[in-house]
Amino acid sequence: MSRKILDLESIGPMRHEGHRGPVTRRDFLAQGLATGTAAVLSPTLFGLLGRSHDAYAQAVGCGVAPPGGDKIPFVCIDLAGGASVAGSNVLVGGQGGQEDFLSVQGYEKLGLPEEMTPMQSVLPVVNRELGLAFHEDSAFLAGIKNRATPTTLLNTNGAVLCARSLNDTSNNPHNPVYGINKAGANGNLVSLVGMRNSESGGRSLAPEHMIDPAVRPTKIDRPSDVTGLVDTGKLASLLGPQGSNRVMNSITEISDAQLARLNEDTIVEGLISQSYTQSAQLIQTYGNPACLDPLQDPSIVGDLSSIFSMGELTDNGQGARYFAPTASVMKLVVEGHAGAGTLSFGGYDYHDSTRATGETRDFMAGQTMGAMLEFAAKMGRELMIYVFSDGSVASNGQIDTSAEGRNKGIWKGDNSSTASVFFLLYSPTARPALRNASSQQIGHFSSSGSAVSNATAISNAPELLAEAIVLNYLALHHDEDEAVRQFPLVLPNQGLSTVESDLKSLIAFQQMPTTPPTP
Repeated sequence: MSRKILDLESIGPMRHEGHRGPVTRRDFLAQGLATGTAAVLSPTLFGLLGRSHDAYAQAVGCGVAPPGGDKIPFVCIDLAGGASVAGSNVLVGGQGGQEDFLSVQGYEKLGLPEEMTPMQSVLPVVNRELGLAFHEDSAFLAGIKNRATPTTLLNTNGAVLCARSLNDTSNNPHNPVYGINKAGANGNLVSLVGMRNSESGGRSLAPEHMIDPAVRPTKIDRPSDVTGLVDTGKLASLLGPQGSNRVMNSITEISDAQLARLNEDTIVEGLISQSYTQSAQLIQTYGNPACLDPLQDPSIVGDLSSIFSMGELTDNGQGARYFAPTASVMKLVVEGHAGAGTLSFGGYDYHDSTRATGETRDFMAGQTMGAMLEFAAKMGRELMIYVFSDGSVASNGQIDTSAEGRNKGIWKGDNSSTASVFFLLYSPTARPALRNASSQQIGHFSSSGSAVSNATAISNAPELLAEAIVLNYLALHHDEDEAVRQFPLVLPNQGLSTVESDLKSLIAFQQMPTTPPTP
């Protein structure tokens, strides 16, 4: 009995009746194309090692990965519960800016006793070491200075946005990371990362119209999550970077030759070929697992000049709950492996009839800010840090006389009218320049200590506040005219005025030159 030998080339690839050619991963799986790597690799593995491929010949050491774009790294800090930002930490004032001081009663509402207000203190209380004015006794400022060097502070600036939000609830659409991604921030490994397994990566929501399920944040809250992003298998460890890259490049060439024999659409051939090329690039960049590990980065941990001690990242105390996720997220974002990230810390509803609890937690949050600024300085990269909280707190003037309370006003309850947010900018070349002298404070407070709700379009709308942060991010990469022109194209305009002058009034800084990471 004879069997007829089929001419597979003349028949072409198998197609399902009434279906187009495969273009998605699901299509490839259905037709068996997703297993092509193993089928090609197994018979010829050791025969491939002797071939020379200059493109992958050099060993890859640890360093900054080529980013998905040349945008400024962005991290937001979500202080869940209603943290005090205005007055006791970042100074706020009237229409004249941060140093257009409020009344004594207004500052008392913001937690400052009369003798610590800018008008009554015998010692200077306005600290501009970071450009943005902080209160000299700010716990945020103390934490930042605990981790960042004076040189780093000199190249830092910031802006405060006076804006109300709902108290102590996750329903505030504060988180702008999807919009930041749409504005161009992307990573070599993942687009977005976040501490929580939520749609925003933090506690507060992302504005619904910004959300893109395709770039949902990957959960990262410890160093092992970072190293777990990449698994190159045993190929890289057995053969080393040179050998493994030769193998992957040869697989790509063989696959391209096989594809040339298939009667498929150009787009299908491109997708299949691209998958092999991306695998080769993955091994080339991340073949050494230490390249991603925060615990093996001497800038982060390991010697006297490092930002953290090993114990601060690995013990089970309060420090590790702040510092392990900070080290992990900043490693990914600053080095370009992720485009933007979210750190989210709970317990900021600290109105427990003390001031000490708030001071302690604010100091911890400040240390995370300082650590990220210092890491950006060590890497020679720009960085934008956005700090927000859901609502805020107020004091009735009662004083906490304990050492930890620092003779400041006790937080007695939630108060959305005292809320504000702020962002910090770092540049390795010079302190970022403000758009104009008045743009350091957007919006303003009344003399009685409340954010004026109609001062700007964003003063009473968290979802518009998130859009304003995206607008500011765009303005760092373009001049203000171009930023305004691009803004409606990046995000739907959900209530902001289309008058250019109104949009420009929400921009704090001039365009900032950027330094892409070095491969």
